[in-house]
Amino acid sequence: MLSSSLKIVFTYLFVVCLSTLFYSSSIVIVIGSVLMSMLTYLMYAKDKRAAINGNWRVPEKTLHIFSVAGGWLGALIAQDKLRHKTQKQPFRAIYWVTVAMNVAAFVWTLTPSGQATFGRWLSEVIGYL
Repeated sequence: MLSSSLKIVFTYLFVVCLSTLFYSSSIVIVIGSVLMSMLTYLMYAKDKRAAINGNWRVPEKTLHIFSVAGGWLGALIAQDKLRHKTQKQPFRAIYWVTVAMNVAAFVWTLTPSGQATFGRWLSEVIGYL
């Protein structure tokens, strides 16, 4: 049986993937979310190992930055599977704010204004590459 965290992850990814049928820019969101989530999961795993071994820890601010930058899915999986950062309520509250920010940003990219702005931003980023 899937945990509630994995259900959230798969539901969000399904909705974002479904949006690619109607909005071509959504594929960038899918790819970006998966890549940032993998990186965020690795950051959580590193922090968990450091906590166990008494080594230098990843600052909580860094974990939140990765989460707000699109890695919230990886953070949620890490919290569930690694049992890391699940008890500290101030951390969890900020984490859920990053989730809300990501979902709101995704919904905004589906609006005409968001499509235009996101499209211009993508063009600029691609132009730099």
